[in-house]
Amino acid sequence: MRTGSPKIRRSHESGRPAVRRADRSIEEVTRRIPVPVQCLLWGRAAGRCEFAGCNQSLWKSRVTQEQVTIAQKAHIYSFRSGGTRGNRGVAPRDLHDLANLILVCHGCHRKIDQKQDGGRYSVRFLQQMKAAHEQRIERVTGISPEKTSHVLLYGANIGEHSSPLNYSETAPWLFPDRYPASDRAIELSVHNSSLSDRDAGFWANEAADLWRKFDRHIRAPLAEGVIRHLSVFAIAPQPLLILLGTLLGDIVPSDVYQRHREPPTWEWPPESPTPAFELRRPASHGGPPALVFELSATVSGERIRRVLGTDTSIWSITVPSPHNDVTKSRRQVSEFRALLRTALDQIKAAHGQRTVLHVFPAMSVSLAVELGRVRMPKADTPWQIYDQVNALGGFVPALALPYGEERQ
Repeated sequence: MRTGSPKIRRSHESGRPAVRRADRSIEEVTRRIPVPVQCLLWGRAAGRCEFAGCNQSLWKSRVTQEQVTIAQKAHIYSFRSGGTRGNRGVAPRDLHDLANLILVCHGCHRKIDQKQDGGRYSVRFLQQMKAAHEQRIERVTGISPEKTSHVLLYGANIGEHSSPLNYSETAPWLFPDRYPASDRAIELSVHNSSLSDRDAGFWANEAADLWRKFDRHIRAPLAEGVIRHLSVFAIAPQPLLILLGTLLGDIVPSDVYQRHREPPTWEWPPESPTPAFELRRPASHGGPPALVFELSATVSGERIRRVLGTDTSIWSITVPSPHNDVTKSRRQVSEFRALLRTALDQIKAAHGQRTVLHVFPAMSVSLAVELGRVRMPKADTPWQIYDQVNALGGFVPALALPYGEERQ
């Protein structure tokens, strides 16, 4: 019988000696990650570094772009007891489990293993990074190709303030329901305008510019089948938002996003109780009809009568406590559209189809755009839209939408 030291072979991955007999060390077991586990790890990570903020492709050289595997399969709990972060309390068979492995590039691997205890790259921290990366991959790759959407940005000066819209801050909010059809937004915004809503010619210039850009960037590509869906991000005076909505109509499938103030984000908050909309009707229909939206602020009847006269018939859509962050869910937007359609039909029946409807909006961005989208140019009454301009002392006429016409 042969005596002496047990037969030794070299580990395939490390080149270090590994015992072949039943007393194999944990080091040998964990270094030999089973091929099925490696495949699962690559698939879950989509072949990209899972370190937060890196996301490097691990199947090619960043410099030469040649195809080469640069991935490293790092252990969260160390594969040996004296390694980074240790493995106390972990069964040897679990050390090369998928849950204990994170796919990283060489630089990120070195970074997370610099300190014996992991330093700020603790077990919990690495588990969170791994979970976040793999959840993102699942969301993105799980979206159907039919879920593509073009990002549309529209901004115009509100008083003295310009609109701060850009692609990088809006496109991420399409996920997980949709993903961008292009790496650039469709821009309808006016940049570096010297005019504000208190200047003569502001509304006519802004409306003409919006019409022109919409024809070029939306109407023509839509007719050619290039655009199938739009994700709309807008910050502009409310009459212009309503005009944008009338241009979009219901012909262009669109998701209209809302900029929330608290916390500041374009993401729709989780479903929570939202105030119910209420339609308030006038006692009589003898005077000129006004449709007032008291959603982001209260609008007194006196302010409306100051513009149209004491016999004005005031219709209003409101909520119990109007405030500037009232719109909180897509369901709420759908409820608004349904009530609005009812209100417009009742106003038309009470005042006649050719009577001008005076619109006074105090509402959120998304609802202003949806107000325009609900309007049917060939069926609804002509509209005169007003805007609150403090520098001019209150509501002033802004834009007119004629009956049966698409253009002013």
